[in-house]
Amino acid sequence: MNPLVKGVPAPPHLQLVNLGKRFGPVVAVKGVDLSLERGEFITLIGPSGSGKSTLFNMIAGLLPPDADGSIVFDGRIQGQGELLGKVSFMPQRDLLLPWRTVLDNAIVALEIEGVKKRIARDRARALFPEFGLAGFEDKYPHELSGGMRQRVALMRTFLFERDLLLLDEPFGALDALTRSMMQLWLLDIWARHKRTVLFITHDIDEAILLGDKVAVMSTRPGSIKYSETIDLPRPRESALATTAEFGAIKRRLLEVVEEESRKTFDTERS
Repeated sequence: MNPLVKGVPAPPHLQLVNLGKRFGPVVAVKGVDLSLERGEFITLIGPSGSGKSTLFNMIAGLLPPDADGSIVFDGRIQGQGELLGKVSFMPQRDLLLPWRTVLDNAIVALEIEGVKKRIARDRARALFPEFGLAGFEDKYPHELSGGMRQRVALMRTFLFERDLLLLDEPFGALDALTRSMMQLWLLDIWARHKRTVLFITHDIDEAILLGDKVAVMSTRPGSIKYSETIDLPRPRESALATTAEFGAIKRRLLEVVEEESRKTFDTERS
């Protein structure tokens, strides 16, 4: 079916169908079904060890899924090796290279793609004001605050120019105030660029504030235990967390997360 035909809906940007991953006798992920529409922001939470990072590695093409599951991009099932380079992936650590300037850290992915350094630098410079980094092009990573380092890492991810972003706890190591500021900054960047985002976090408030939908993973083997559409108006501000609507959503999610965390704790004790 042609999604461009009038009246025919476009397929999801990303669809995970019965996705699973086994490492020897250990089943890390099992039966994950999840869809992301183009431009949607979905947050993923769950107990430690529930397979969230394994899921990301499969979507990024770094790990092959088990044979009975599939990853579908824009309506097309992806075969072995087809996923590499199709998404922009930002891991938990910023992974900035200490011997490179901020500007040259931002262009690493472009250089790997074969873009000439002069052209890559010009493309990166155009984003520095938007990412709050104007004037820091010639600084080195050790001269930056934690929040600024994360903005450099996110700009590097954006410059890879893929429509799907995988963000694995990008603000997890930041202090509370910096984290709050980065959340609002990311929402602003996302609203302007409208990339599709799948975002891992352990922070329920962060998941609600950022997401169009929150998906909760179960204890291992990880699957989607529960999901909820976040029917809160955009643009969003930190004060949203004080509203009754936000509190009700948080209670529902917390109940599921705590249940799965108890299962993880009981399993580790036995």
